Amino acid sequence: MTTTLRPTGPLQQTPGGDRSRTYDVCVNSRRVGSVRLATAPGFGAGAGVIEALGIDEKDRRRGRGTVAALAAEEVLRGWGCGEVQISVPADARAALRMADALGYTERSRNMVKELPGEPPELPPGITVRPMTEAEYGDWRAKATASFAQSWIDRGVPEDQARAKAEASNRTHLPQGLATPHVSIDVAVADGEVAGFLWTGRIELEPGLHGAFVYDIEVAEAHRGHGYGRALMLLAERVALGAGERLLGLHVFAGNTPAIRLYESLGYRTTYVNSWKPLL
Repeated sequence: MTTTLRPTGPLQQTPGGDRSRTYDVCVNSRRVGSVRLATAPGFGAGAGVIEALGIDEKDRRRGRGTVAALAAEEVLRGWGCGEVQISVPADARAALRMADALGYTERSRNMVKELPGEPPELPPGITVRPMTEAEYGDWRAKATASFAQSWIDRGVPEDQARAKAEASNRTHLPQGLATPHVSIDVAVADGEVAGFLWTGRIELEPGLHGAFVYDIEVAEAHRGHGYGRALMLLAERVALGAGERLLGLHVFAGNTPAIRLYESLGYRTTYVNSWKPLL
């Protein structure tokens, strides 16, 4: 049997160079599923993404999803992509096993927490204030560089990583501190800045919105003293104050202390984000 991808419409291209196209997955010309391919937003044309891959129920468990994924990778190679990214629901065990078999490596994960009815108390001795305009420029430059470096450390070419970090800022902080639904707070302990917290609001899953922790940073002199947990409790207070019931975040693979902290606070993994070089 021959598995092929058949376009269902023309290739879509944006002025910025992003591409996307949907295909039927066909076996001997018979449709058995569909797949949507695109270039990864913010990374430029060199990174492709399999946005959705589904095989019809009656045609599953025959290896057709695996063959379709390989065919999708070949299409992305033709687009000039040097890597492919996927985001798999944490409870989709068959899809996670397939990704592992095809050589994908986890790069990060998305996590979410259902918030309690009452805001948690912050540890004694910590006060909170909004970030000032005088602090904003320096913080933004450092946060952007740190975010880019996290991608570089996980195999993303430097130009793509920096483009991703800058695109994230343009998207989520278009008006700086005045951006609607955004809060950037400073935690102070014993008169010194102990850390920063950037929260906002996004679509956590299709049709499901909630609060989101974009960035959390503990000042170097205050690390190892529980301020990371305190900032996460602050995030819950900010989210509840904005009327949200869900709080999400993104954490890079390999950041074991952070993952353990989030799990201890009641966060659960919703999506596993993986990648693979296209040789």
